[in-house]
Amino acid sequence: MRVTIQPMPGIPLEVPVGEERSTVLEALTRRGVSRRRFLQFCSAMAAALALPSAYGPRIARALESSPRPILLWREFQDCAGNTESMLRSSHPDVAEVVLETLSWEYHETIMAGAGHQAEAVIERVRREHKGEYIVIVEGAIPTAEGGIYCTIGGKTALQLAREVCSDAALVIAAGACAWDGGFVASGPTGAVGIGQAVSGLNLVNLGGCPMNSANAAAVLVHYLTFGEAPPLDAYRRPLFAYGHLIHDQCERRAHFDAGRYVEAWGDAGHRKGWCLYKMGCKGPEATFNCPSVRWNDGTSWPVQAGHGCIGCASPQFWTQMSPFYERLPNVKLIGLDLDAQTIGLGAVAAVAGAATVHGVGMAIKKRRARAVAVAGEEPPPTVEPQPDAPPEAPEG
Repeated sequence: MRVTIQPMPGIPLEVPVGEERSTVLEALTRRGVSRRRFLQFCSAMAAALALPSAYGPRIARALESSPRPILLWREFQDCAGNTESMLRSSHPDVAEVVLETLSWEYHETIMAGAGHQAEAVIERVRREHKGEYIVIVEGAIPTAEGGIYCTIGGKTALQLAREVCSDAALVIAAGACAWDGGFVASGPTGAVGIGQAVSGLNLVNLGGCPMNSANAAAVLVHYLTFGEAPPLDAYRRPLFAYGHLIHDQCERRAHFDAGRYVEAWGDAGHRKGWCLYKMGCKGPEATFNCPSVRWNDGTSWPVQAGHGCIGCASPQFWTQMSPFYERLPNVKLIGLDLDAQTIGLGAVAAVAGAATVHGVGMAIKKRRARAVAVAGEEPPPTVEPQPDAPPEAPEG
């Protein structure tokens, strides 16, 4: 029996069911990926995971020897945005090296099988590979009224999630809805994230609306290399992807520090690429690696394209970060008890004050020089400022 899935448009991939699995490197070799390109990918993954470059060879050895992980991708109450994000990732390193070389056994959006035949694949994986397979969950899990708001094959999403995730070696929540319920959590279905629906999981949350497929690839590579999930934050998000404020990585940060803000869409500051804080950008409070990983093969990301960050990788962002076009109140900067507005005005005032002091000093210096010239005296020697001298030791 073979299940044919199509992870990339026009590139069918047949996954042997029940046969011995090949390693990732063997799968790549069959697809014509050179070893040079493979090693370049391993180095890139080490950098993405914030590991020293010396870990590149270790990642390569792990992928050479590790069997392709069996992957089950389940969709529940969602818009399929994370699936679309993955499918539209045409970057060959991500799509071919990881996403296309996994032993994909189930993904209802892209697999050819359907109905009882498709559901039987999940049961076989659970039976034959208990504790070995990886589950990616997309979408929220409705819990109201017994979970009737999302059913597949006569079973509720809550029942299916408990069955397939409880026996998984690793569960990845793909996107905001799978993490904490996302947008649908505010509706009548009682939607929650997979971590709330099923306890005791080895869980990694990839927040975002949608997630970035490069981060999913890095999590999988880390798991294959070290046998465990990467270091996580308090929300069980990978630190390499969610450990830094967007504000600190943003290419517009210099404009923020200088007090240069976009005041209205399409104004001169907007055309010049000034800071979008006043237009509602949530970068000062949001953590994600959008500025470095970016989207569309690393081409751009929302702020670079001229739209403020909406904090889509933040907890409960649909309610906590909205209204999306109103600026954050009382944004604090590390070490300073000042908000962003004060910082902007203060930067301008400081520059103006420094210019004024400099101008006054130059005027006094010129006036003294003229007085000395009229009196015919020698100008006093210029005294260069010296660093503070250490205090003298007391005598005795």
